[in-house]
Order: sequence, then structure tokens, then C-alpha cells
Amino acid sequence: MKLTLKNGLIGAGVALVLLVAGAAIWFFVHKDDDKPKDFAASNGRLEATEVNVASKMAGRVQEILVKEGDLVKQNDVLAKMDMSALQAQLLQARAELANAISRKDAALAQIAQRDADAATAQAVLLQRNSELDLAGKTAARSKALLLERATSVQEADNDSARLNNARAAVTVAKAQIATADAGIRAAHAQVQQAEAGILAADAGVKRLKSDLEDGILRAPLAGRVQFRVAQPGEVVGNGGNVLSLIDLSDVYMTFFLPTNLAGRVALGSDVRLVLDAAKQYVIPAKVSFVADVAQFTPKTVETENEREKLMFRIKARIDPELLKKNIQSVKTGVPGVAHVQLNASQPWAKELKVNLP
Repeated sequence: MKLTLKNGLIGAGVALVLLVAGAAIWFFVHKDDDKPKDFAASNGRLEATEVNVASKMAGRVQEILVKEGDLVKQNDVLAKMDMSALQAQLLQARAELANAISRKDAALAQIAQRDADAATAQAVLLQRNSELDLAGKTAARSKALLLERATSVQEADNDSARLNNARAAVTVAKAQIATADAGIRAAHAQVQQAEAGILAADAGVKRLKSDLEDGILRAPLAGRVQFRVAQPGEVVGNGGNVLSLIDLSDVYMTFFLPTNLAGRVALGSDVRLVLDAAKQYVIPAKVSFVADVAQFTPKTVETENEREKLMFRIKARIDPELLKKNIQSVKTGVPGVAHVQLNASQPWAKELKVNLP
């Protein structure tokens, strides 16, 4: 009976010692839990801005010159649309432009002809006025001589008829001048119409040239071909996508942090990215976006524990110059871990110092 009691006391003492030791260990492990953290980490995945290369007009894809995964430069030709119908329209528009130019040349020639006619009519009018003046003087003398019976009645009548003829000739000459002036105005109107036709035809030619140029799909930026949306021979609609590119100058990692940490992340904060596929490297980045609205919101946020479930989306962008230097190695979709510096005064751990290939 005494042995049993003694053994029970020993067991209780051992249990008490283990309990105290466990409490001490827990205290030393968790004693800094309430202190603000200087760094935060979260899982993420590398992403890049996607750009669609689309056909402006509906048509058939004639040729695609790149493969998925190819690196392309800005303005590189990626694909071509079948533009045979537009090429025929361009030939027609050029013919119409040539006709409009020819009509203008003809109208200008008409102006020159009408100017010459007007000059001739002015000269004729001058001559007819001279003849009228002479006929008037002759008729006046004949009339005076007839009163003195120094000439015959027939001669006086002839001189009077010549005066009337001279007056009629002046009227005809003036009418010819008016006709020539009207012809000049008509020719100028034809020139204006021809010029309007030239402008319209030229605009049609330029529009068709632009449409033909749009049929050559070029890279809007330097990047990598992500995938083909269409294949040669397929018909796409207006604005139909043919290729998808990723902009390798805008690569970032998206990750999420809880409320208590996201609230301490400022734009421009330093970030270190460690990719699962290359854990030996540490890539520098900067916080470029912090969501102002939680992404994961519980049904109630009344308790502190529930508020901790709120998660905010954050983007860390890699320096474009760094991406440019390592353009061949840049891959998207690679998972990794983003380490965020919450306190700029605290140095990075040795294992998170920048280490690039």
C-alpha cells in the first residue's frame, strides 16, 4: 500500500515537470507572436499582361508566320489575312483616281480654250466698235450731203444700212464675249468637280491601302506568342482574335495576404520572389498594386478571428529592365513564394538576398 502511494506521487511529480517544461517551451516559441512582423510571405504565380492580336475586318486567315512560344519584336509580321478582294477594289479605286485626274486636265484645257475664245471675242468687239464708229460718221456725212443734194438717196441709204449692220455686229460680239465667259465659268466648275472626284478617289485608295495594311497582323509589342486562336484557312469575324501574346515587359506575381499584414504593405515595397522551379535564385520586385477590397470575405466579420480571414490581393512587379536582360528565361505560370518587406528598416535575411542568374 505504501509502495503504491509512493509510485503515484512520483508519477504525478513527473507529469508536473513535463507540464511546466512544455509551458516554458511554448512560451519561448510563441512569445513574439504579438509583435509586429517585419516580413510576410505568400504563395503566388508569375503572370504577364496578355495582348490579343486580332483582325480588324472579317476574313480568311491566309498565313500564320509564328509558332507558340516564339519571341517576337514590336512590329514583327505575325500573320496575314486573305486580301484578294480588297486588292481588286484598290485597282478599281486607282483607275477611278486616274479618270478623275484626266477629267481635271480636260477641264483645265477647256478653261484655256474658253480664255482664248474670250480674248478673240474682245478683239472682235473692239473691231466692231471701230466699224460702228466709222459707219456712224459716214452715215452722218451722207445725211448732211443729202440735204445739200450733194449725194444720192441711194448712197445715203447704203451708209445708213452699214451703220445698222455695224451696230448688230457689236451686239453679236458682246454676245460672243458673254458666251466665252459662261464657258470659262463652266470649265472652272468642271475643274472643281474633277478635283472633288480626285479627293474622293484618293481617299478611297488610301482607305483600301489602310485596310490592306491592316490585313498584315503585326506584333503590337515585344513579347512571346502564347497560343494560336485561329489556324490558316479559318474565317474570323470583325475583331476576331488570331493570336495571343504575353507582354514580357510587364511580368508580376499575384498573391494574397490577410488584413493585418496587407494593411502594412505600401506601394513600392520591396519583394523577393523565389520560384519553385529555380529556388537557388532570388528575384527582386516591387509592390505595384494592393487591392482596396477584400477578395475572400466570410459571411460575418464581427469577431477578430473572422476579420483575419479577409484576404487582399497584391501584385509584385518585376523591373522591366531586368526582364529585358533575361528575356529568354522569362516564363509565366511558374509558382513560387513572394516575400514582402513590411518594415523597410529591417534587412533581408541572407537566404533572401538578391541572387540572379
